[in-house]
Amino acid sequence: MEITRTPAESHTIMNEIVLPNDTNTLNNLMGGRLLHWMDICAAIAAQKHSGKTVVTASVDSVSFGKSIRLGDVVTLEAKISRAFNTSMEIHIVVNAANIPNGEKYKSNEAYYTFVALDRNGSPLKVPVVEPVTDEEKKRFDGALRRRQLRLVLAGKMKPDEATELKALFFPE
Repeated sequence: MEITRTPAESHTIMNEIVLPNDTNTLNNLMGGRLLHWMDICAAIAAQKHSGKTVVTASVDSVSFGKSIRLGDVVTLEAKISRAFNTSMEIHIVVNAANIPNGEKYKSNEAYYTFVALDRNGSPLKVPVVEPVTDEEKKRFDGALRRRQLRLVLAGKMKPDEATELKALFFPE
């Protein structure tokens, strides 16, 4: 029997405060520190979904929108968008808040891919994702295209095999 889980079951929220050791010389959060926090939050969501040890397989283009300042509280929110055989795509959104002045803003968004592994480092099958909300269904549908793009860019899939991507550019 195949196990299915909803995105809500893997939903992970993590909060961090930006301290002086987290910042660059402009008192902004260093990009590497933010990527580290994003990786941890997404890994927790992937572990919750799979019930297994997971490793990061890829990170899709992360753009840095609004700088996060010293003293701001960062809220990272991760949800699984889709599971394939042994891999899972996790969508993560980063928001920040300056609590004293009441400013809240979105800073970043990205997709991380994780693979579930056994104790010997061999990939394991993961539960299927069952999207519930319209937003989850939209993200679920787009995950196959994003996966094909990742595989083509990594040289693991030939462009002519990426049928979902081709359909975007060459509709019938």
